[in-house]
Amino acid sequence: MSGTDIFIDTNICIYLLNGDAKLAKLLQDQSIHISFITEIELFAYHGQSDTSVNILKAFINSVTLIDISNDIKQKTIDIRRNYKMKLPDSIIAASSLTKKLPFVTADKNFKKIPDLDLVLYELS
Repeated sequence: MSGTDIFIDTNICIYLLNGDAKLAKLLQDQSIHISFITEIELFAYHGQSDTSVNILKAFINSVTLIDISNDIKQKTIDIRRNYKMKLPDSIIAASSLTKKLPFVTADKNFKKIPDLDLVLYELS
């Protein structure tokens, strides 16, 4: 990947937090951005211990969190209308598009959005 700024999906965060070494190497030296939706999804994940929550908090503090804006709202509406994606995925894609950042995900469903600078990650 070229550039130093990257936007990652919730599934990528989970793989990274679970110790995926290949992914850690791929994202090394990148400035990571995530959606507020990803933050919510990560903290809502069931069965988290106090240790896991502390690791998650440290991770969230180490990335750039993208909050909702009017531009992201409008792009979300466009994505929902045109591609019939779930609302959280639409918000995440809209955030990446609005911020003009490459988007790393393992979810092939995002391939239907042609303007998305998509990097599909496959587990080894």
